This record gives sequence, structure tokens and C-alpha cells, in this order.
Amino acid sequence: MDASWTDPAHVLDVVVRVISAPRPEMLPRFSQELSAVLPHRAAAMQTGDCPRSPFKVTGDTTITDAVTSAELDHLVDRAVPGEAVVLDAVLAGVERRLVLLTSRPAVGKGAVIALVPSEAEPSTAALGLAARLWHLTSTDAGQRAVDPTPDVLASNLAAAAARAQTVTDLGQTHAATLVALLAVLRSGRLSDAASRQTATDLAARALLDLRAVADRDQALSAESARAAFGVLADQLSPVVGHADVTVDLAGPTDDRQLRQDIAHTARTVTRGLVIAALDRPGTTRIRASWRLDGASLRITVRDDAPDILDVVLDPGLTERITPLGGSWEVDAVPGWGATITAALPLDSVETPELRPLDRLNARELEVLSGISQGLRNRQIAAQLQLSEHTVKFHVRNLLEKLEVSSRGEAAALARDLRLDPVAVHRTA
Repeated sequence: MDASWTDPAHVLDVVVRVISAPRPEMLPRFSQELSAVLPHRAAAMQTGDCPRSPFKVTGDTTITDAVTSAELDHLVDRAVPGEAVVLDAVLAGVERRLVLLTSRPAVGKGAVIALVPSEAEPSTAALGLAARLWHLTSTDAGQRAVDPTPDVLASNLAAAAARAQTVTDLGQTHAATLVALLAVLRSGRLSDAASRQTATDLAARALLDLRAVADRDQALSAESARAAFGVLADQLSPVVGHADVTVDLAGPTDDRQLRQDIAHTARTVTRGLVIAALDRPGTTRIRASWRLDGASLRITVRDDAPDILDVVLDPGLTERITPLGGSWEVDAVPGWGATITAALPLDSVETPELRPLDRLNARELEVLSGISQGLRNRQIAAQLQLSEHTVKFHVRNLLEKLEVSSRGEAAALARDLRLDPVAVHRTA
């Protein structure tokens, strides 16, 4: 093993280089750095955290070109999280010595990586370092996967790419199976009984591969609501574990499947709202819940902070839910706290063009309608049956979303964009 790996500074430099790599380059960078400790010819990785490209390979193309995700599916159950497992198994259609690395990070689903070592028996020290480096890499990759950027959320290519990979794997697997079956049936060296038994064994293995690929497609494109909320609870555990605030988490009673983009966004939004509530002075209790309500997932975070003027919605969270057709509702009462609810449609929606008024939710449009009619906050509050403090909160948010500095500018913009007060009240 390279002696430089006994230097902590060198090890930290390696970690920085690996985790700073863009996600598509993560496996090649990891493989390159690890080769100084554990020389290997090729590496293949499969993860449930990256629906855009869950299956990746790097290294010797005579091996990587023949690797299938179905083979990695068979290896998952033989891996041990946190350890480097040395075993003999099939990869790229050939039984060979492999090193399996996997982890179970607090964030994300982790991944399994299969290495084809250059040495038949890697050293114990090399295997230990490989396992630890992979745990760091996998944990960082998982965090990046569950906190995607808005443009990734707006894209429907992720699930399509995952399914395309699945179809490709399935086609290759069945093509190989059919060729093998024909070879058996045409063979003049096998008796009828031996041919039937061999063909039966090949068909049974193909059915197992089909089931594994189908299961992987389901896991990549969706996850159960309860499992998704369980991941959120794990993510929040270190955040709220030592806070002087009681945090109640109420998961969904309905265990329907959620699209991955919905599940990721729901966790990001809930986490952001809980952290914001923790930062508000005077908060002693927070309740975060998910509820599947017809065709939408409703995320509700309620706190008891007395000063509702501290309630500010993070624009970044709005940018996350807008491409998915999501919306906000805010109910804030002085001395009683704030209740913020985000609704995310469960079905796919066409990504809307984000025009100025599209940034406002239904309640903010109602308040803007009142402003455009020259009403004061007290009059708007009476008209909408809200507290004046709640109206002030909505005014502040809509000014920020419309990127204007005064009520007059907001009213002028509403008139320019022909906001119809009657239509607003009819649709609210």
C-alpha cells in the first residue's frame, strides 16, 4: 500500500478530491484515488439515489462493457454495509474475485460498488481504508441526491433514463438467455433429459433476472410514502436531537408510492421549514406532518413562536415546489404561532412558465387584489376574514416575490398584468 496513506493530511486531501467531483465523475475519481491503496482493473456501481444514471462503470472496457445491472442486483444482498467483502461471483458474465463495498448512510439509500482487484487477496489494511473511503463518498453522494437543484426537479428525464437503462439491461439479458437456450436445444452432445434440465435452469435464472430488473425500476422511479418519511426522520434526528424544542413528526397513514422527485422535494421542504421554525425566537414546540389528500401530498409544519413577523418563506423552497405544480398556504396568528402547508401534486404536471403572478399563491393573489383596489391592510383582513398580522405577512411575501419595493408598485404591476379581482375570488 502507498506509504503516503499513513499521512492524515494526504488522506484528507484524497477525501476532498473525491467528494468535490461532480456526480457523473464520482465513480472514476473514487476508482482513481483508491487504486493507490487497492489496485483494481474495473469498478461497477449501482445506486437507488440517482434516477438519472443509477448504473455506472469505469476501468477495463473488456470487463465494463459486459457488466449488467442485473448482475449487481444479485450482489447487493451479499454486501455488508461498512465492510469490504471479498468473494467470488459473476460479473461481466464471468465468475471472478470481487471486492464489494456498500454503506448505509443516514441520508440517501447508499450504493453498492463491485471492484475487480488486481491481487487475489487484498490486504486487510487496504480493505479497511476502501470501506471507509466509500462510506464517506456514498454519504456525500446521498446528500446531494436528496437535495437536487430545481432544474433537476423540473426534468422528467430522470425516470425515463432509469427506465431506458432497465429496458436495455432486460433486452441484453433475454437476448443472452435465448441464445443459450437455442444452443442447448440444438446441441447434439446432450441427451433429451439433460437438455430439458439445462433449459429449465437457464429459464429460471432469466425469470429471476427479470424480477430483479423490474424491482429495480420500481425502486428507482418511486418509493413508499412511509419509507420516504422515515428517511426524513433520520435526516432530522441529528438536527432536533439536542434542540430545546419539542419536535413531533407525524408520518402519512396512507402508504401509496411517491415519485422520486416528489419524495425528494417533500423531504427538502419539510426539513427547511422545521429548521426555520427552530430558528424563530420563542419556539417551544413544532409539529411536522405529511398527509396524502386525494391527488396531492400535503406537508404541514406548525410552530408556537409568538412573533409571526419572523415567519419568512425561503424563496429557494418556492423554487423547488413551483416546477412540480406545488403551492403554499400560510396561517399566522400573533401569540399562537404559524402553520405553513405545502401541497405537492402526486401526478405529473406540465412545468409552468414562471410569470410574475405565477409566483404568488391563492391567498397572496387575494391580498394583491385588495391592494390593487386601494384597500388598506385592515380592510383586506376584514374582507378575507384574516388577522391584520397575517395580511401584513402576505404583503411582505408578495412584494418580495414580485420584486417590487412598495404597495403602489405592486398595484401597478397587478393592473399592468390585468389581474382580475373577480376571477381571483372565484378561484381562491
